[in-house]
Amino acid sequence: MLAKITSKNQLTLPKSVTQAVGATEYFDVEARAGQIILTPVRIQRGDAVRAKLAELDLTDADIADAVAWARAPQATPALAAEPEASYAVTPAKPKKAAAKKAQTKA
Repeated sequence: MLAKITSKNQLTLPKSVTQAVGATEYFDVEARAGQIILTPVRIQRGDAVRAKLAELDLTDADIADAVAWARAPQATPALAAEPEASYAVTPAKPKKAAAKKAQTKA
């Protein structure tokens, strides 16, 4: 299908295309590899958000508490001191072969 761009950079989309994507007012526009990509965007209106909050039985106080919680600085857990070892470390004994080589070279 052909669509013509006007001198004011306006483009009329063919009716068959707009019917295929459904009723939408806004499109996300992206240029990729020499093509223009239009993606329908559904913008939720404030009324829809308020209706959802009412459906969930959330009050203004619930929302204020949630916002305050999200904005509160999170305390980082204190690092506990590493416990002292309860075992003794003994130095490694030299291997017999290495000791013999040292004696023969001397």
